[in-house]
Amino acid sequence: MRDCSELDDADLDRNLDVDLDSLDLNADRLREECGVFGIFGHPEAAAVTALGLHALQHRGQEAAGIVSYDGHRFNSERRIGMVGDTFSKASTIQRLPGDRAIGHVRYSTTGETILRNVQPLFAELDSGGFAVAHNGNLTNALTIRRELIRSGAIYQSTSDTEVVLHLVARSRKHQIVERFIEALRQIEGAYAFVALSNKKLIGARDPLGIRPLVIGQLDGHYILASETCALDIIGASFVRDVANGEIVMISDEGVQSIKPFPHQPERPCIFEYIYFARPDSVVHGRSVYNVRKQMGAQLAHENPIDADVVVPVPDSGVPAAIGYSRASGIPFELGIIRNHYVGRTFIQPTQSIRELGVRMKHSANRAVVEGKRIILLDDSIVRGTTSMKIVQMMRDAGACEVHFRISSPPITHPDYYGIDTPVREKLLAATHSLEEMRELIGADSLAFLSVDGIYKAMGVGARNPLRPQFTDHCFTGDYPTSLTDLKGADIKAQLSLLAETG
Repeated sequence: MRDCSELDDADLDRNLDVDLDSLDLNADRLREECGVFGIFGHPEAAAVTALGLHALQHRGQEAAGIVSYDGHRFNSERRIGMVGDTFSKASTIQRLPGDRAIGHVRYSTTGETILRNVQPLFAELDSGGFAVAHNGNLTNALTIRRELIRSGAIYQSTSDTEVVLHLVARSRKHQIVERFIEALRQIEGAYAFVALSNKKLIGARDPLGIRPLVIGQLDGHYILASETCALDIIGASFVRDVANGEIVMISDEGVQSIKPFPHQPERPCIFEYIYFARPDSVVHGRSVYNVRKQMGAQLAHENPIDADVVVPVPDSGVPAAIGYSRASGIPFELGIIRNHYVGRTFIQPTQSIRELGVRMKHSANRAVVEGKRIILLDDSIVRGTTSMKIVQMMRDAGACEVHFRISSPPITHPDYYGIDTPVREKLLAATHSLEEMRELIGADSLAFLSVDGIYKAMGVGARNPLRPQFTDHCFTGDYPTSLTDLKGADIKAQLSLLAETG
């Protein structure tokens, strides 16, 4: 994955004289994974898919694609950019005829963002066309890729998703679903797939259910989507979650389900609740918005502080700040106003514009902040560069005390399941003590939600160390699957298929 570092190691190593105006703040967040959507039997399948992808835009803003099938041929449109910019024209949708389609919004967790990597990927097999889109990351994709290339396979992309296409193509099974299952048996990691064949819309989740996938229904037509918010935008009803390790097949005969893998307890990714899912989504039966408020309330119980006002870092810190405010009795106020109309192209072109940094996207509400002791609420700290800027902004606006509270535990380990995190050496919490972090970002105090606290906020009690209820490796280092591509390799960066192709 790409390493979007703002500070080099020397800067991060307890250097408190960082030039804050020179920092690139866009990358100091956890990068979203990807979003998938599919619908079967609807006369306006491509248009519905575009709307669904629009609701999933928060999961990937770099590229989008749709593949449809009209009963005779597959039609593909893949574009770099946002869904609203690339799939809003009637002429584009008209090039995607058919009553079934799948779509994908992408952030490049493996392979760079070039058109050949934009999903859904498509291949013509001996049994007909097959398109596939993927949310997650395959942790043995490099190993399989090397083996396939040695045996004569020709790759067209640098995406780990193409591994699945090759495995399906090489399978000797007769039915496309059987081929797909055989391919899935050979891969490791986290995945939610949607796939389209001549006759079926197929969905699959990894055996641990790390990545989410739901089934919906619109006017009798079945839908697959990463989140329930994609159902809401089109007026579809929620049917159920796709279970961990389950494969669903949607055709003219309805929905069929098989579970070809040995049963394992589900371990969904905890970051869906902390950061990735939209607040209005329901993930595995839990309202994301309500869970985030509970995280804030639990944080208030664990780390109280005497202050005048609770201020969220918008937008991700808002629900937790509401929960903290209610639990502590300290008023909630919008002390930071976010400008939603600043795009990357506007803030990138010149050094003088870049130096404006976080002030381009966030402005202090001086009337709320001035002369106050504030509790600043955010969902995570990655490298800490944005946190430095926000704290300084509050002080410039007249805050007399700034107490930073984070509604998740410290991020101490990188992710290999579809979240773009820095290498461990550039994660602030992995290289600094709590006091060093506090001093670096310039806060009067700093506190994180505990690991057990986040489990309590999820309503499951304390973390079970023998069988954790969620995938939480970014906090604990407890990776739930094999990391084959990392074993025995001197790799400090995340998996990068682009580097493999040289």
